Amino acid sequence: MALAAAVHPPHIDETIAELKAIFGDRLSTAAAVREQHGKDISYHEAHLPDAVVFAESTAEVQKVVQICARYRTPIIAFGTGTSLEGHISAPQGGISVDVSRMNQVLQVNEADLDVVVQPGVTRKQLNEYIRATGLFFPIDPGADASIGGMTSTRASGTNAVRYGTMRENVLALQVVTADGRIMRLGRRARKSAAGYDLVKLFVGSEGTLGIITEITLRLYGIPEAMAAATCAFESLEGAVNTVIQTIQSGVPIARIELLDDIQVDSVNRYSKMSLPVKNTLFLEFHGTEASVKEQAEMVQAIASDNGGGSFAFTTQAEERTRMWQARHDAAWANKALKAGWGMWATDVCVPISRLAECILATKNDIVALDLVAPIVGHVGDGNFHLTIMVDPDDPTCLKRADALNDRMVARALELGGTCTGEHGVGLGKIKYLYAEHGESVSLMRAVKRAIDPDNIMNPGKIFGPLN
Repeated sequence: MALAAAVHPPHIDETIAELKAIFGDRLSTAAAVREQHGKDISYHEAHLPDAVVFAESTAEVQKVVQICARYRTPIIAFGTGTSLEGHISAPQGGISVDVSRMNQVLQVNEADLDVVVQPGVTRKQLNEYIRATGLFFPIDPGADASIGGMTSTRASGTNAVRYGTMRENVLALQVVTADGRIMRLGRRARKSAAGYDLVKLFVGSEGTLGIITEITLRLYGIPEAMAAATCAFESLEGAVNTVIQTIQSGVPIARIELLDDIQVDSVNRYSKMSLPVKNTLFLEFHGTEASVKEQAEMVQAIASDNGGGSFAFTTQAEERTRMWQARHDAAWANKALKAGWGMWATDVCVPISRLAECILATKNDIVALDLVAPIVGHVGDGNFHLTIMVDPDDPTCLKRADALNDRMVARALELGGTCTGEHGVGLGKIKYLYAEHGESVSLMRAVKRAIDPDNIMNPGKIFGPLN
């Protein structure tokens, strides 16, 4: 990954000096620390912040923002650094505010099925903490991401087809806005008609409006029974049509994931699996023992009609965990498949009825452009991903990867979809925003200017330059 030329904002020395006086050793200007906070695992060019502050409370985040606001110094929030579209980079320099030490579960309300957490709590940490209550939090992007980062990027994951995305599961927020004020947005009540929905405005804002310091989340009861299965298909079309027909039939499936044959081969090698190297669905069913059995039988019949093989079926928790961990490790598997190559992760989402058309045409593009780009996706809600592997020794490879991404996004938009189902815009998808939203982008910019008039909150993301 290339390292961009350093950009230093005016008054950065004064900003760092004031922060150093407050935070001491919890402010770092070390190159290794700045590098960790200035690049993600995707192909995007790295831009390092001038310093990293490790905040441990809302009051400390507020102090950082107040100092940066006075000097108009850029601020980039950082959780675990697992985003894929350059969200955490600092193209204008500035201060990275690492909230990973703000990792406390503050309040569990079992009777109301909700929980209040700090932004540095990770999804696995949360579920381990609440396991004894019989509740769980279902949103599961592949990485063990922080809840703050998941909220900022409107994350989803394999369970979204049944439980929704972060948009549906965040009830309330506490945020520090660009002028240093602490705001409480939303309430624990399950619905409200009181005023603008500011919670939804901040969910998916990618750190461009403020820094999230507390999140109130919906929880769900752990199902009585859970079962998982894999099913291999001779054709990609058969696998995708099974997904479409399952959703259209109203089967309340919890997870339905697609891995093409290239992705299956990669997963087998990395996670020591022995799946048939064919286009494959990973599935999971939640409910009572009777309803799980009924769901599985319905989907198996649909799969059989579309050329699917027999179900490899399990109710064992250890086997289910191993299977889903292999799915979550798909990106790392691809990176290992082509050691030394760059990784360009991208995604789109389309209406479910257009999913087969979009995936099959994308697969044809991959072949035509002679690229290695495994397909994997949360296909139950029309969302799929490519991990385009970029050969650093082939000067044409990045150009072909860019062409593939452009074609996939253009096709998704033409089919009524979006340029990103869950990765977010960051730096990587800025050029597609107007094609998707048209003149309403000007309204988004107006909101950004109203809340952050000096453009200090993660500047350059979503819109690019505001002027």
